[in-house]
Amino acid sequence: MDSLTQITLGIAIAELVAGKKLQNKTFLYGAILGTIPDLDIVVGKFLSDIEGVAIHRGLSHSLLFFLFLSPVLGLVISKIEKNKISFKSSTLLAFWCLLTHILLDLFTSWGTQILWPLEHRYALKTIFVIDPLYTIPLLISLIFVWKNKDYLIRRKYVIRGIIISSSYLLLTCILKLFAVYQFEKALQYQNLAHQELIVKPTAFNCILWNANVSTSKGYYLADYSLFDSQLIQFTFYPKNRKLEEKLANSHDFQQLKKISEGWYLITEQNQRLYFNDLRFGLLNDSPGNPQFAFSYEFKANSDGNLTAYEVPKAKRDGKALLQKIFTRLKGN
Repeated sequence: MDSLTQITLGIAIAELVAGKKLQNKTFLYGAILGTIPDLDIVVGKFLSDIEGVAIHRGLSHSLLFFLFLSPVLGLVISKIEKNKISFKSSTLLAFWCLLTHILLDLFTSWGTQILWPLEHRYALKTIFVIDPLYTIPLLISLIFVWKNKDYLIRRKYVIRGIIISSSYLLLTCILKLFAVYQFEKALQYQNLAHQELIVKPTAFNCILWNANVSTSKGYYLADYSLFDSQLIQFTFYPKNRKLEEKLANSHDFQQLKKISEGWYLITEQNQRLYFNDLRFGLLNDSPGNPQFAFSYEFKANSDGNLTAYEVPKAKRDGKALLQKIFTRLKGN
């Protein structure tokens, strides 16, 4: 999830675990602890585009890492807050703030390597990385927490905020199950044989859902709004195996295949090869010249090897995507 949401959740958990002992200092420690796992993004700035993506939500989002890090952070906090909080309590504070960070990330499309060093990323794909309907209840509850000094009143507000946000998270799971049912029904009705189906929400909402459908020859992509009244329409994108052969010896291509978990499409424009990650949707859905949200261009370096570079996204692309989502939210 986005930094603001993780900071907010971190503060809420810190208040729940140590509010009685630390009072408003939970805002400081919760914000720091809720941010720590995402510092892998900073590390990624010093790596190549592919290496930076590969490490995101890897080691820094694993249970193993937190088990080692929590006592270290607990020791630091207990030393700073002498006579206020014990080493055991501060270690629990650190552990729960870190753990809830990755548990929330599990609900997004990117997922996490929570069982690192195992490579598999777990992702429920029920919520977009930024969703105000999850964050706002927590923010409001924390405003009331900040204004009150009574521990029991503060605790009541923070529990209320967590319950409301968690209930919304549960709602996204139910809505996803309904969306999956609608996509499966449409595939069956249109006699579209497939190997695998993934469904995930579009940006900033849980009303409009995207589906990626894998077949032996390519992918069917479609979207579905809970307000739709017409049959779901799928657009087919063929797997360009011949283009893949040109990238067979590229290390970056092999890395991207792993990162995308096999959900990718190779395209060619102006004699340039592009790797497109299908999991995060389209900026435009032109079958002849599709533009994906996450795309990488391959360029030959000095030794002749093909290196992948992320294609930057223009502001106009983001605006066009949001306009499209807003229009589709209302149904067809």
